[in-house]
Amino acid sequence: MQQLKVLTGVPGLRLVVVGDGPSRARLGRALPGAIFLGFQRGRALSEAVASLDVFVHTGVDETFCQSIQEALASGVPVLAPARGGPLDLVRHDDNGWLWPAGEPTVLREQVRALTEDRTRLATMRLRARASVLGRTWESVGDELIGHYADVIRGRDVVLQPAA
Repeated sequence: MQQLKVLTGVPGLRLVVVGDGPSRARLGRALPGAIFLGFQRGRALSEAVASLDVFVHTGVDETFCQSIQEALASGVPVLAPARGGPLDLVRHDDNGWLWPAGEPTVLREQVRALTEDRTRLATMRLRARASVLGRTWESVGDELIGHYADVIRGRDVVLQPAA
């Protein structure tokens, strides 16, 4: 919640929260100016995500990062903590920006910078979609099976961050 709260007051920013859950009431109190769309699915979800200028992901314990992949596939740059699953998807200063987990003031500056630099934002939008086009369920599954096969053969598995 602190990561989102730090975004309040950024000039030109309208914070939109997509989703719902047990923290909704607490978030509403902490972010009185935010727009809460609630639970979305199907076409409504894809339209909501695609309408964003930037997707801010605050989870520091994510692994597969489906919401990040959906944002990138919609051509929306992602700002995410430089930890866990986002490292596999977000290429800093290419399809988004990574920020040090636990330092929300860096996130605030990144959001502010992108609201002011529409050219950079447009470039990131173009690169976002292209960055996940090859990440089909089949290709991700094959990669996982390859890692399992390496472990079975006793090889060290070295996972590489997004290129």
